[in-house]
Order: sequence, then structure tokens, then C-alpha cells
Amino acid sequence: MGGYGPSTTCFSKALKLVGDRVEAAFGDAVRVRYVWNIMDLGYRAEDILWLVESGILSLGYQSSSYLTDRVPELGLADLPFLFADNDAARAAMDGALGDWMTSRIEAQCGYRILGWFENGFRHVSNRLRPVRSAADLAGMSIRVLPSDVHARSFALLGATPLRLDLTEAIARIAAGTLDAQENPLANTVTYGVHRFHPFHTLTGHFYVSRPVFVCRDQFDGWPLALRETLRAAVREAVVAQRVLTAEEDDDARGAIAAAGCTLITPTAGEHATFVDAVAPLLADAEATYGSAAMRLIRQE
Repeated sequence: MGGYGPSTTCFSKALKLVGDRVEAAFGDAVRVRYVWNIMDLGYRAEDILWLVESGILSLGYQSSSYLTDRVPELGLADLPFLFADNDAARAAMDGALGDWMTSRIEAQCGYRILGWFENGFRHVSNRLRPVRSAADLAGMSIRVLPSDVHARSFALLGATPLRLDLTEAIARIAAGTLDAQENPLANTVTYGVHRFHPFHTLTGHFYVSRPVFVCRDQFDGWPLALRETLRAAVREAVVAQRVLTAEEDDDARGAIAAAGCTLITPTAGEHATFVDAVAPLLADAEATYGSAAMRLIRQE
């Protein structure tokens, strides 16, 4: 099993829970090994995709945005300001939207999707100035995930979006050659961004999930009992990870404040400027993805 964060993150702890459940069920018949952070071995964060698909790793996770080039329909879940809160987002991912995304990935990639970890709502940090409204993003270079929807969103917000792997983004942030980035607060702290970015704005512009995927060729060849145990373990881990991610968010707020950074919560009027700026993208979504897909978002 593998990921791209330290062993202390909620994602790594969730993987350990999965492994523990499998080992408890099968004892010496199954040996579970972990690569917590493939970036420590010189890989890029996006490499987790081919490492699992090729069977070098058996199981991993990655933000669904990384798959949008191969599975364009996943861009539906990348649209900005889709969900009001975690409850609404989780209901969608636990229901028809998550099932639909699973079917689209499995139809076009060599994975079995066993569940969805929560990466959560994303917020903007930057090195230049406080961001309270969309106008404050004008001209900022900002790292985005490899998603055309994300890039278009920030272009509409007036920023200059750059699709960069996490490894490159971290290096450029440290060097001062990248103005801004967007991530859940826990990720911002995990990767040390708050040491370089003094301004953090709670925009909540995207909600991103991370599929937990297994190499399909391996999974389909395993005994039924192992497959069923693994699916059940991932279901349990998803619930546990959601609890842990809330704790990480609280800890991250404390770390950002302790570093002397400014944490900005836009007013309702200021928040509306972000929503209004990306309205053309949302208006085009039904034509792009179809009315049936949009009903999944609205949970109709």
C-alpha cells in the first residue's frame, strides 16, 4: 500500500487501519507493507497512479482531479462551490455521485475503486497580500491540480493557474517563484506551505475526494474472502479518516496561527464575489456533462 504523505496523516493512518484489518483476518497468509510517502523515494505525487495500475503497489489513493485527463467526466466533481458543507458532500460521495464516479474510473482505468477518502474543502494561501475577494487574486500565479475545471475556475477568478505536480509546487513555493496555492488547511501544513505563505483565506472553493484504488489485475485474482475483507476494511477506514481529517483541520488552524500567519474568513458579500466570478463555468456544466450527471450533484 502506498501514498504521498507522512505516516502521521489521516490518509496514512487510514491505510494502516486497512492493513491491520486484513492481517487480523488472514494472519501470516497475507503480508502488508507500506510506502507512506512515495515522494521520499524520488517519485512525483501523481506517480501513485501508475505505480498501482502497474501492480508495483497494490493499493493507493489520489485526488480524483488527477484522473480527469483520462476520465473527463470526473470534471463534474471538480466544479467550484458544489456543496454547502461536509454533510452534503459526503452524502453525494456515499451515494449516486460516488457510484457514478467509480463506474467511470473502472471503465477506463486498471483499478478497482474500494471507497473514497475525504480530501475536503480547499482554501487559498499566498505570499503577496490578504485575499478577501476575487479581485485580490488578480495576476497571482497559483498552483492547481491537473484539472481543466480547476484551471478554468482560477482563470475566471483573475489568477494565473499553473498545473504543477505537488513536488514541483512545493519547490517553487519555497523558492518564492509561485505566488499562491490551494489546498485543505491540513495539506498546507503537512507540506510546510505555511512557512512561506503568510496569508490564508477560507474560500472553500472546491471539495475534492480521493479514490482508494487497487490494481485491478491483482484484485480480481485474489480469493473472494480477501476481496470482501479488503472492501469492508476500506469502508471502515473511510469513516475513521473523516473523523481524523476534522481533527487535522483544527490542528492546522492552530499551526497556521502559531506561525504568525493571517487566517481570513470572507464575509458573505466577499464570498459571493468568488461564486459570481465562476458562474459562467457552472452555467456551461449541464451542456458539458449532461442533465443526468448534474442531477447527481443536486442529489435529485
